[in-house]
Amino acid sequence: MTIWDAIILGIVEGLTEFLPVSSTGHLTITSKILGQQIDDPAITAFTAVIQFGAIAAVVLFMWKDIRTYAVAWFKGLRHPEYRGEFDHRMGWFVIVGSLPICVVGFVFRDIISGPLRSMWWVAGSLIVWSFFMVAAERLGSKARPLTRITLLDAIVMGLIQCLALIPGVSRSGATITAGLFRGLDRVAATKMAFLLGIPALVGAAVFELPHALDGSVGVVPVVVGTVVSFIVGYASVAWLIKFVAKHTTEVFAFYRILLGIVILILLATSTITAT
Repeated sequence: MTIWDAIILGIVEGLTEFLPVSSTGHLTITSKILGQQIDDPAITAFTAVIQFGAIAAVVLFMWKDIRTYAVAWFKGLRHPEYRGEFDHRMGWFVIVGSLPICVVGFVFRDIISGPLRSMWWVAGSLIVWSFFMVAAERLGSKARPLTRITLLDAIVMGLIQCLALIPGVSRSGATITAGLFRGLDRVAATKMAFLLGIPALVGAAVFELPHALDGSVGVVPVVVGTVVSFIVGYASVAWLIKFVAKHTTEVFAFYRILLGIVILILLATSTITAT
């Protein structure tokens, strides 16, 4: 992998990690365009590790909230009188909601990094999940702010987040959609998606780090890709929070459908191969 490849993939990761368009799908497509072997374990690992940059970006952007929840959670562990407060409960919501994808990702890691790394899966998932996104926008009440989130909301969003292990679904897209179906407003669903993504992305990046640093990728491309994804990721997170405050997420669904159709046409005409 060249430095330019790493920069391009870092930009794609930063732009798409928290937008509901599937970062894994876009990284798979971009890797394919760059001539990478998309089912190569080292390439799969690289795309997971550069998520460290996007993680750092969202942590920095939401640092005030994260610090508040963490402090309240630890206080509640020591002092029972704090356990009824929202900030303490929010800490538990993030922990509980993050567990499903950690378990499922570990159990099915070989399938995720192997057979699912196919352009057919990417195209199909981009299209199919888009209909769920549109349905959530049109059927969800969007009546509850983040301060009214419940443990059941966190569990449901955490379970649906597991579907994002399929390239093309989108982790943020899955969790935002679940949140909207549960009646959360767009900003609440998006912020919760960010919070649930932090443990999931850290776990995947740490697990894949040794594979990404082997001879076929190297240390320098990993560092470059991570730094670029941090810079672009911060701008992407800030923009998305402002966007969902006033606009529907259906625009992302329509983009996904169009992209999925283009990929299917390219596959059907043998312009590109599935792997």
